[in-house]
Amino acid sequence: MVIRDKIFSTITTVFKRHGGVTIDTPVFELRDVLTGKYGEDSKLIYDLADQGGEICSLRYDLTVPFARWLAMNPMIQNIKRYHIAKVYRRDQPAMSKGRMREFYQCDFDIAGVYDPMLPDAEVLRVAKEILDSLNIGKYTIKINHRKILDGLFEVCGVPADKIRPISSAVDKLDKMPWEDVKKEMTEEKGLDPEAADKIGQYVMKKGGRDLLDDLKTMTELTSNASFAAGLADMELLIDYLEVFGVMPVLSFDLSLARGLDYYTGVIYEVVTEASAPPSGKLSKKGSKPKNDDPDADRSNDDSIGVGSIAAGGRYDELVGMFANSAKGKIPCVGISFGVDRIFSITKARMTEAVRGNEVDVYVMAFGGKGFTGLVKERMQVCKTLWDAGIKAEYFFKVKPKLPQQFASAEKNGVPFAVVLGEDELAAGVVKIKEMGLPEGHPEKNGVDVKLDDLVNEVKARLASKGLHEEKHAKAVEEVQLEAKDAA
Repeated sequence: MVIRDKIFSTITTVFKRHGGVTIDTPVFELRDVLTGKYGEDSKLIYDLADQGGEICSLRYDLTVPFARWLAMNPMIQNIKRYHIAKVYRRDQPAMSKGRMREFYQCDFDIAGVYDPMLPDAEVLRVAKEILDSLNIGKYTIKINHRKILDGLFEVCGVPADKIRPISSAVDKLDKMPWEDVKKEMTEEKGLDPEAADKIGQYVMKKGGRDLLDDLKTMTELTSNASFAAGLADMELLIDYLEVFGVMPVLSFDLSLARGLDYYTGVIYEVVTEASAPPSGKLSKKGSKPKNDDPDADRSNDDSIGVGSIAAGGRYDELVGMFANSAKGKIPCVGISFGVDRIFSITKARMTEAVRGNEVDVYVMAFGGKGFTGLVKERMQVCKTLWDAGIKAEYFFKVKPKLPQQFASAEKNGVPFAVVLGEDELAAGVVKIKEMGLPEGHPEKNGVDVKLDDLVNEVKARLASKGLHEEKHAKAVEEVQLEAKDAA
């Protein structure tokens, strides 16, 4: 939770930087609100037992509840909204890879009528800022457009009623070879093999502005109205993303389809090196579960990766599905971050232990023969520090041994100790000791401070330590930036 809270804080800071306001929705929705919005993934929705009232289901994502909320509040015609909450999917779990049935999503959406591609560009800029702030390593934002895909499928001879199922099959190209995807399209979904071969000529293409320029020369595609409209959107979006500095991490990828039915325009997902399954054969240790138990944890299954860590797109018609009037048909675009998948990558990349708490001062006591433990005095000093807003703790024992107290402080990485002694207290003095100082340091054994000056002294030392750590972190960041520029 310490790591998760840091991820939440990082993400929320960026959301607020871009003017986001937060809302909340219930954990469960009417089943009718959720059904028919997720395509083939609808089978993963958790339905609740009917107890003589309305039939409900656990929310599958935060997007459909947001659309329902907008439709119920027609006075809100535009909003930048963020929402951090748990969602539920009856998927096969792989716990160590962040693939769970109950997990957190962090959503950022822009709703309202605006000039084309301006909100879309800002959502992708938000994604880049968040991803650059998290410890996830190299990442790629894959992007495509539903109108480009729909136009491409029409040109290739896909019947209108098969466009969504074929999209869902094409979306698996990052997990399956083309031969398997083609087999799903033709044998399972009844597509003409000739149409599948035509699709295969195009969906392997990826790039940046170069791909855009390449597609503009393909008259067999640009003559399709849907394809041409999507291409115009992408050209404008790429212009804006160059201004926002997003293009270096972007990949225009024609195989990206996104399985959810509600997307109408630009679609995107974020992948890292951990997103894909490990390449090559199954390792000796890692293998698929021996049985087909859908509840089995597949953490050791080498055919499964972390998956995409964020995804989203434009959904202009979803709010209208719940609205009673034309006024309620609000276009939206957004992105959702999967915190548990980000967490699994972050934890794997961590090189240092994480502090379990944020305590700044550990109040201790020591003494010789006849030592009383000074428990009330330690409690009084803690009260004084708490009253001043300083995070402090003491050992829950009347007569603790000094090594016990130091071990407890060190375990949680507490930076400062305040040590009480009977003779020193009689003189109105305590000792402040910075933990972890090297041998030979002039303050290794601590510094005497008047009890009346304790709060000011602790605050000054905390401020000084924080400033030092901030300078150190900035210096490390500058070195990393220089290394990145050199590369």
